[in-house]
Amino acid sequence: MPNVSQPTGQDWDAVNAGRGASSRAKAPKTAREVSLMKATGKLATEKRYGAGGNASAHSGGVMSARRLEETDVLKHAKVDKSLSKAIMQARTAKKMTQKELATAINEKPQVVGEYESGKAIPNPHIISKLER
Repeated sequence: MPNVSQPTGQDWDAVNAGRGASSRAKAPKTAREVSLMKATGKLATEKRYGAGGNASAHSGGVMSARRLEETDVLKHAKVDKSLSKAIMQARTAKKMTQKELATAINEKPQVVGEYESGKAIPNPHIISKLER
């Protein structure tokens, strides 16, 4: 048999895959290190003009939505107290509960309660039902 070398399949030699630690410059971590590197010429900085250019979205020059909401009075009209008292007195005169009145006019009991408390937004259709 001839004398042939057999590969073992294992290569245990050290391999450096990437940059070596000695050739890489260290980044300064403190302001003092930055100023020292600038003084020695190892570090150069430049001013970027227009950096952080999204300030227009946060500037106070344009009225924000919150200020617009504060200036405008946006409230719905509520039922007048005289109407709510009249509904309540007419209902009690007929000895009806809010639920009975609501079923008589085909509305929910909450609607009758809102009209009697004065919290409801006036709806002419419901008011005409209540007047009957």
